[in-house]
Amino acid sequence: MSPSAYSEAFFGKAVLLRVVPRWQGPAAWGRPFHRLWCCTGQETSKRWVGSSSPTSQEKPPGPEMEKFHTIYRFNAIRVVGFISQLKLAQTGLTVVALPPGFYLYSQGLLTLNSLCFMSGITSFALGMLCWMSYFFRRLVGILYVNESGTLLRVAHLSFWGWRRDTYCAVSDMIPLSESKDRVQDVFVRIQQYNGKQTFYLTLRYGRILDRERFSQVFGTLATRK
Repeated sequence: MSPSAYSEAFFGKAVLLRVVPRWQGPAAWGRPFHRLWCCTGQETSKRWVGSSSPTSQEKPPGPEMEKFHTIYRFNAIRVVGFISQLKLAQTGLTVVALPPGFYLYSQGLLTLNSLCFMSGITSFALGMLCWMSYFFRRLVGILYVNESGTLLRVAHLSFWGWRRDTYCAVSDMIPLSESKDRVQDVFVRIQQYNGKQTFYLTLRYGRILDRERFSQVFGTLATRK
């Protein structure tokens, strides 16, 4: 082989070695993809890249898992819930009966006075439903407080007349001594400093089952006159 041919062969082999990386075996093929599915960072704060968080992570326990003590109960709340459902059904029947009334009036089978009377009853029923629902949804049936005394659970009615629980921080509740309502009134408002929601409870017809815990939430009650 001539010196020029030998130098050209050596130069071509050097270029080939620079272009083609060294052989690392099949284990190196999956390394770039393997990194996308592994957790990065410390074990205490894992961040998953390329996949959703693992399903084995449990959700933190909610307020439903805590132990609550009953501090107040209004036994007539079930009757109020039944009245709310009855009023809802009565209003629904009244509204459903209105379109046939317009049809009968268009056919000359119903007078204008009768149609106006039906419309007035429907409007009155809707107005009463709105007013009663606004009050019934804020009427307290049962009050609970958790073991540590930091969370208040208020059992009241929903729009459909069923039970609904609302959780409030005890530190956010306004004491009854700071309220404008008197303890001897039929209904007393319990409010929050953030003004998020207002409830009504009756100390005259309801029962305080745990006066100590009740005082820790709403303050000491004044003596009734």
